[in-house]
Amino acid sequence: MALIRSVRGISPTLGPHFWCADNATIVGDVTMGSHCTVWFNAVVRGDVNFIRLGDYCNVQDGAVIHCTYQRHGTTIGNYVSIAHNAVVHGCTIHDRVLIGMGAIVMDGAVIGSGSIIAAGAIVTQNTQVEPGSIYAGNPARFLKKVSPELDAVIDRTAGNYVTYAGWFQEEI
Repeated sequence: MALIRSVRGISPTLGPHFWCADNATIVGDVTMGSHCTVWFNAVVRGDVNFIRLGDYCNVQDGAVIHCTYQRHGTTIGNYVSIAHNAVVHGCTIHDRVLIGMGAIVMDGAVIGSGSIIAAGAIVTQNTQVEPGSIYAGNPARFLKKVSPELDAVIDRTAGNYVTYAGWFQEEI
């Protein structure tokens, strides 16, 4: 069973149609909107500050979402996909964003709507990513604007994870 627990008297608030894997961890000052999913070995740790996720967010296998004590909470918009083994820490991610596998988004960074952070990218502290941009590399830099085809991938990925969660619920 997933580890969902309070820290210092503050418990996670999980929206309707929430699903998480048996070995996911969600603790503390975490609020998730509707249709959010948290996958195997993922950690959402709101112990030292707040974490807010909008609707239709997915936190994929091994991803970590955290924050910074007394400095940076983490705010994530609607239709955001945090891919496998990504780290999202003390930053703001606007709506309809794809954070690629193994990417790191650091404190104070702001990721504009409709953007993609490429797999393995490291978005350094306080970086401002313009809406509709693709950032890649270490440190992450602007690569190009999101094409209509990739824009559709952002939406499709968020929707797919709701479908995938349904497959697991049928097995219960």
